[in-house]
Amino acid sequence: MTPSRGARVRASTLSTSRRVLLLVDFINPLRFEGAEAIASQAVEAARATAAFKRRCRGDGWTTVYVNDNFGEWRSDVSVLIRECRRSGGAAAELARLLAPKDGDLFVLKPRHSGFYQTPLALLLEELGARELVITGLAADYCVQSTAMDAYVRGHRVWVPSDCTAAESVQQKELALQWMREHVKARITPTPYADASRRRLAK
Repeated sequence: MTPSRGARVRASTLSTSRRVLLLVDFINPLRFEGAEAIASQAVEAARATAAFKRRCRGDGWTTVYVNDNFGEWRSDVSVLIRECRRSGGAAAELARLLAPKDGDLFVLKPRHSGFYQTPLALLLEELGARELVITGLAADYCVQSTAMDAYVRGHRVWVPSDCTAAESVQQKELALQWMREHVKARITPTPYADASRRRLAK
């Protein structure tokens, strides 16, 4: 786990944050099978997340980026940002919209869940986190796996319906429904969701 922009802190120096915003795999070069299908929906989700992140920051929430290593194990988020920008297209737009700010934290993960073989659980304990707001890519893979592991660790879970994406609308809706039913996740949009996306919320 590393803070953004190279600023190192010890866990004991972190401010408490009962609500934590997780950004799962948004910093993403989109070099995988199915990337073309998810690209436009991912950018749409990133726009909503960027607006919501600004609100959360103003309210004193901590933001944690939970990101795949993409086979490189690059722990420096600035390197990943540069790689995404060089990729152009949707990958560059994701990096532009959601580049980490001072005070944001970054956790590298090897598999789908943000908790598997990472220091995320320890970090959340140090923050005193109770509710996790989980956003990112993809709803039916890494977001769903992270939400399940958050639930079994006793966290309340909110997955804003406008802040995640999948390769199809159907896959996204099925994943959100699964999280609502099985991990008791709150599935409602942020205040920035447009009317067409509000149909996902009950």
